[in-house]
Amino acid sequence: MTAMDMDYLALLPEIILLGAAVLVLLGGSFLPRTRQHPTRWLTLGALAASSATGMAAMPGGSESIFSGTYALDPSTAIVRVAAPLATLVVVLLGRHEFAGTARESETYALLLLATLGTVVIGGTTDLLVLVAGYLLASIPLYALIGLSRSAPAAEATLKTYLIGALSGVVLMAGVALLTGVAGTSSYAGMTEALGRAPQAAVAGGAVAVLIGLAFKAGAVPGHFWIPDASQASGIAVAAFITTVPKIGALIAMGRLVAVMPATVDVPLLVAVLAAASMGIGNLAALAQENVRRLLGWSTVSQIGYLLMPVAVITRSEGASVALLAYIVFYALTNLAVFAVVACFPRREKLGDWVGLARGHPWLTGSLVLGALSLVGTPPTAVFLGKVAVFTVTWDGGMSWLVVFAAANTVLSLIYYLRLIRPAFHPAGDGSTGLSTAPREVARTVVATALVLGALVLAAGALGAGIWFAVAG
Repeated sequence: MTAMDMDYLALLPEIILLGAAVLVLLGGSFLPRTRQHPTRWLTLGALAASSATGMAAMPGGSESIFSGTYALDPSTAIVRVAAPLATLVVVLLGRHEFAGTARESETYALLLLATLGTVVIGGTTDLLVLVAGYLLASIPLYALIGLSRSAPAAEATLKTYLIGALSGVVLMAGVALLTGVAGTSSYAGMTEALGRAPQAAVAGGAVAVLIGLAFKAGAVPGHFWIPDASQASGIAVAAFITTVPKIGALIAMGRLVAVMPATVDVPLLVAVLAAASMGIGNLAALAQENVRRLLGWSTVSQIGYLLMPVAVITRSEGASVALLAYIVFYALTNLAVFAVVACFPRREKLGDWVGLARGHPWLTGSLVLGALSLVGTPPTAVFLGKVAVFTVTWDGGMSWLVVFAAANTVLSLIYYLRLIRPAFHPAGDGSTGLSTAPREVARTVVATALVLGALVLAAGALGAGIWFAVAG
């Protein structure tokens, strides 16, 4: 075992997250409950430092450390940068939601641990480490969803726990099966070993692991908890659960599909899950009146598009790049929409957004940009992601999935327009009086929403410029 193989400094981004979680938890135990703000600043600093070190350590190629259990490659670099940054935004959005509560420091510790689990899931190349990362990323979610301590939150927590526990058991069963027939839990050399194993055993193990990861990703069949948790939890927590866990889970699914042998058609299974997630998510979103529940179903549909490059990751050369690009663009856009929602925590129904454009034109602009980006409208960020994803999926021989995805994109336009249309209706005499953002969110959260909305447009315009320059 070489020195580089055991280089602990190579895990500095993960060590920062773990150390910060411990310090926040200990610090919060000694600080007065009404003066927990130092833990918030420590959390923000740790998230920024973890993302910065992850960016600084971006590898030029691909290598493995710790006996091939952890990869240092572009996919790991993306999850190391994107997951902490997304969580940092969530902490900013939760400025009014977390501050002064009885469990403020515990909330930050849970967010840090869940983020660490997400990074581990995305970076690991070993099935046993995948199980550890899955548990680390899942268990904090149960507590985060129940923080609002309401009846709907308790129901959503129980549903998430039951689905998560069942998915975890299925995942571990699949890991045991694949490890048994391959003779190793490491992805290195697993393809050849699984190619000689019985097809039924390989298929069963692959299906089980994918079903477990579907819970983290929010894809069918592990998607049922997403809408309930998004509606019942706090807005900042909803932004977290619909964004951060998806980053690591999708990268993990891509790594798994890439090592599966050709004797089992795992890509077809992923394509079916992608189509089911798109269809079910979009159809369910059409009937929603609650804003956060609508965005929860929107997340399910978006995961369907994100699974498309996973389905062709062994068949199309640019599938990995397309997946990583879409993950980043989706995370940015989803957080931008939730940032606007966080500015108006009392606007729970679509009808409550009446008159928003007149009272808050800039925030309305951020909402419109975010919604149109989720549709895939040029020149917004997700448009570029969809173009890349559709292209690699078509090149990978799954033209039927591209056609289905295009039809679902048109369908999704209906409920995204339902989200933004009330903002442009004039408020009548029966106005609910929700035209003004609460004072406690009038600075940090509003500024975050405006910056994210601008970034959605800037990322799309810049990406389009680069695209045409390269194509030219």
